[in-house]
Amino acid sequence: MKSSRQTTLRSQVTVTGIGVHSGSPVSVTIGPAEINSGFIFTRADREVAAIAASVIATDFATVLGDDQGPLVSTAEHVLAALRGMGVDNATIEVDGPEVPIMDGSAAPFVDAIDQAGIVQQNAARRFIEVLKPVQIEMGESFGELRPHAGGFRAELEIDFANSSIGRQAYAFDLDAGSFRRDICRARTFGCVGDVNKLWSAGYALGASLENSVVFDDTRVLNTEGLRYADECVRHKVLDVVGDLALAGLPLIGLYRSVRGGHKLNHAVLTALMADRHAWRIVEAVEPVLERPAVARRAARGHADVAGGMVAVAYGPDVS
Repeated sequence: MKSSRQTTLRSQVTVTGIGVHSGSPVSVTIGPAEINSGFIFTRADREVAAIAASVIATDFATVLGDDQGPLVSTAEHVLAALRGMGVDNATIEVDGPEVPIMDGSAAPFVDAIDQAGIVQQNAARRFIEVLKPVQIEMGESFGELRPHAGGFRAELEIDFANSSIGRQAYAFDLDAGSFRRDICRARTFGCVGDVNKLWSAGYALGASLENSVVFDDTRVLNTEGLRYADECVRHKVLDVVGDLALAGLPLIGLYRSVRGGHKLNHAVLTALMADRHAWRIVEAVEPVLERPAVARRAARGHADVAGGMVAVAYGPDVS
């Protein structure tokens, strides 16, 4: 949905699966939220905003919590679906410690969003515009956010010693259509040796060939094969969309990473938010229409984003 207004879900929708680490059944209910709410996770009598400051771990997934401890892990796939499909405000209620892994991709959450429907709200859509580059290096990994007019773009490269994965690169300009077609079906992946180590350590107890792509030294072990020839790097893009949704607002900027993951994504986003001169909040405004109706045309501005023009709402150093 391209809109200059904020959006939310028309109704609630519930999906049920298992937690990838616990192996236990878990349900998540996604529903409408008020204007300027962003994404809010709730569990029992607790709630946590899906923002960078709520991230308390990034080792095997993105874990959100507060001073009481973790609230929910594996948050990135449902966040990617919401951001990728152009939803601004939503509640995400879980009845366990994890968002269900489903088939290892964001596609089941996209299907759920389709079922619930997306509606516009009576408020301008807001964005975080990247104003200057921020960069993070972690060993052989590198990530950066830099200015990029007109929307959000990701350029990723992965390079695995396992020859079945190897080096893959992908560039992606985010909109709902391309997210649905090119990204949302890409599944989480791993090598069989790594899976065995995780199982031995008590992690990934719910992982299986039904929700993960698994490689040995020479081939993919899933009988149905890959959904895309470069499914691994596409899934990394999916994770980026979900991890950077923790900015709290859609980003206008370019994200580049080499050998990245959740930890690097979070570090780059945290570095951006910490630099009060590296970003500003802007608002989309309704296109100005001329009269008569047959002569309608949009007013021209400095960027055409999500169907409307963009205007500065306030800078990061202005309350």
